Amino acid sequence: MLSSLTIAQAHERLKNKSLSAVELARSCIERIESVDTSLNAVVHRNFDRALEEAKKADKKGTFDHPLAGIPYLAKDVFCEEGVPTTACSNILKDKDFIPPFDSTTTKRLKEKSAVSLGKTNTDEFTMGASTETSCYGVTKNPWDRTRVAGGSSGGSAAAVAADECLFALGTDTGGSIRQPAGFCGCTGLKVTYGRTSRYGVLSMASSLDSIGVLTKTVEDAAIVLGAIAGKDPLDATTGGMPVPDYTQTLRKGVKGMKIGLPKEYFIKGMDPQVETAVRAAAKVYVSLGATIVDVSLPHSPYAIATYYVIVPSEVSSNMARYDGVRFGHTVPERDSLIEYYERVRSSGFGDEVKRRIMIGTYALSAGYYDAYYRQAQKVRTLIKHDFEQAFENVDCLLAPVAPTPAFKIGAHTGDPVQMYLEDIFTAPVNLAGIPGLSIPCGFSKTVTPSGVGELPVGMQLLGPQWGEEVILRAGYAYEQATEWHNKRPTLS
Repeated sequence: MLSSLTIAQAHERLKNKSLSAVELARSCIERIESVDTSLNAVVHRNFDRALEEAKKADKKGTFDHPLAGIPYLAKDVFCEEGVPTTACSNILKDKDFIPPFDSTTTKRLKEKSAVSLGKTNTDEFTMGASTETSCYGVTKNPWDRTRVAGGSSGGSAAAVAADECLFALGTDTGGSIRQPAGFCGCTGLKVTYGRTSRYGVLSMASSLDSIGVLTKTVEDAAIVLGAIAGKDPLDATTGGMPVPDYTQTLRKGVKGMKIGLPKEYFIKGMDPQVETAVRAAAKVYVSLGATIVDVSLPHSPYAIATYYVIVPSEVSSNMARYDGVRFGHTVPERDSLIEYYERVRSSGFGDEVKRRIMIGTYALSAGYYDAYYRQAQKVRTLIKHDFEQAFENVDCLLAPVAPTPAFKIGAHTGDPVQMYLEDIFTAPVNLAGIPGLSIPCGFSKTVTPSGVGELPVGMQLLGPQWGEEVILRAGYAYEQATEWHNKRPTLS
């Protein structure tokens, strides 16, 4: 099946003319049409245009860039000219908002002749950890369709794991790339804040949102990052740091590298199979010549509380633009503008979006700003300082992605706090603005209706600011020493 190729494998075949871009695109399209009915990973299909783009790549014929002719899917928050972008929310789906422009990321991919297949499912405006808040319904995990694919980039993770595309775009505000990658057994890269442009990507929390990728291998993640990273004059938060060729340092190995194990990431209540898998990964690194060092991130226990003050505060500001006046959902006219806004947002937004708007508005109000938002920003600084101190002694950190494998669909829907705790190991990374790489490190045995099944377990490598090269190199070394990344779910 051609859609199961990695980017690197497909590029070699495209270059030597043993494969055409049209054949590759058709393979992905056929795979989506074959399996996505049971997964619900793809919410907008752009197949006719994708085949036209593939034909153009074949006609050009050079395939000088590794992404030329490579089919991908984008999370449904990336604006793409002429393609519906709804953030999986009724407030935009009601009239299928179609952007008149490209996000910087999709524009850069288009310039490399990558082939866009469509959009993937996400929690509404990326608010969630399971895609259960999507107006299109939940995405199911390819390994066990009674379980979630994670969130908010669950559609992208499921699509990559199910070979519906060769890579997918995602966003990570508190773990939304790394957690679904861990749940679905693929690779997920969250970059340093400012390494990639957020222009043209629908915002949730602007000081935390990061653009990243979900791929089948670490090498593929390095290839895509090289194409989308860099300064963007349309996004003032992007940094001016030069973009290296990330693929050139992958094969340097980890001999002599110091890798930290943060004790706060191995907590009471986590699944023992997850802890066993991550600690086994640490032993692999020792066998490869690295040194494992115990470290402490003392303010990590406060990260979730901090995150869920800052994020709703920024949500309450960012969601204000969805008023039903300029685009999107509308309702019959009422007696006043205020009543109109109220009716548009009440019927257009889902419960989780409303919850975060209300929490954020409260935290930013005159009587509570100092008690909540200002205090949260102070703790955020302490969390960032913890990571900076740790990186004075180690090259990168190794930790679990989540305390458990993928949970059952519906397990947390009645308990928002339990859903928020899914971010316990990932949110500190966003608060600090550093990069993180999720890769498969094992499987847990789980009882299923048909017997005993396996669910992927993910680990994350965390690096210092602008340290994507370090974690990609460490991730690649582990990947070459193990076989976890080669396992694929069985789908009929």
